[in-house]
Amino acid sequence: MNERALTRILVVLPMYGGSLPVGRYCAKALAGLGHLVEVFEAPDFHGAFTALKNLRVTAKRLDYLEHAFLQTVSQAVLAKVETFEPDLVLALAQAPLGRQTLKRLRRDGVATAMWFVEDHRVFTYWQAFAPYYDFFAVIQKEPFLSRLAGLGVENVLYLPMAADPDIHRPLDLSPAERRLYGSDLSFVGAGYPNRRMAFRELFGFDLKIWGSDWDGEIALAPRIQLGGRRVGTEESVKIFGAAKINLNLHSGLDPAVLVPAGDFVNPRTFELAMCGAFQLVSGRELLPEAFAPDEAAVFTDMNGLKEAAAHYLAHPGEREAMAGRARERALREHTYARRMQTLLEFVAVRRPGFGNAVRREADLADLPDGLRAELAGLLGELGLPGDAGFADVVTAVRSRQGRLTELETALLFLDEWRKQYASR
Repeated sequence: MNERALTRILVVLPMYGGSLPVGRYCAKALAGLGHLVEVFEAPDFHGAFTALKNLRVTAKRLDYLEHAFLQTVSQAVLAKVETFEPDLVLALAQAPLGRQTLKRLRRDGVATAMWFVEDHRVFTYWQAFAPYYDFFAVIQKEPFLSRLAGLGVENVLYLPMAADPDIHRPLDLSPAERRLYGSDLSFVGAGYPNRRMAFRELFGFDLKIWGSDWDGEIALAPRIQLGGRRVGTEESVKIFGAAKINLNLHSGLDPAVLVPAGDFVNPRTFELAMCGAFQLVSGRELLPEAFAPDEAAVFTDMNGLKEAAAHYLAHPGEREAMAGRARERALREHTYARRMQTLLEFVAVRRPGFGNAVRREADLADLPDGLRAELAGLLGELGLPGDAGFADVVTAVRSRQGRLTELETALLFLDEWRKQYASR
């Protein structure tokens, strides 16, 4: 019998929202680091959850139904934990994990962590849930850190956003793509009030606006591309690469304030840098920790934005050099793999024995000779070591997409046989 298993991590996604893609980047990064990863696909439940709103019931009854539904999804996470036996449950902001489920996981000795990739001033639900997580990673510092400490949350880690170099990367665009996506100034994002007001001041530039939530905008309508539909990640990366200057204006609800006061650095800053795309980014308190002045051009008011745009349009060499330095910095320090490694090291220091769970399971040496001989190549494809446990191999096979090979089918059949008969 083999008593050593790989570190297992269950990533719990939210049903929707901005942290959903971040969760997928985290799962990919963790798998790339050699961990055995499974993803709880909460978005699969989103359709049923939104359907509740079509029942035409009272607000009180709807609130009850939604709460009950989320509790059911939370129980589904618990069932997944019981089957997968993870060393760590990593939840992204707004993941459907209720307090009772978190209490149960803590009682059972399963480590839990949340990466709260939200503004704590806007999304305040952290106050109710943070104390129930063993580890709480955040994208802001003070006063958030002190407020968490006041709730008794001890294991708090500052963990800024990042980018995925496999996705956010320089592209070789065709002439047609450069004509479609290219412009002097470009912006990708939603139509927040401060952006609507700011971009009306930029009619003197060749400006293209991409993204959704620009409804009712008359003055900027000629600049809004693709009818204001949502732009996906792949298309965004093309826009980043085609634009001479990418505007990165952090969102604000006050139209009279161009650059809202704020500390955290948005994901777009890291994604643009990783793409090797030049950006003009609005000032943030924590930005200097992420990028040096010669890696990202910063503006704090409208005059500064206009002057910087005119300057860098006239000096393409400076743009290219700055974008190149930003990409080098991002590749070196701001990948999701780097963030996940930091998180796991933080957990390991504060939780002795983390990742060393003992699970008694069938050894691969117990398999038939023919299967064992074929298995060496499959372990390499799965990124597993030669001494991986049978259960780890089965879990990795189940997580793969596409048609199963004969070997994979045989392993899954053997696993089902063991569950049905071997324990009797």
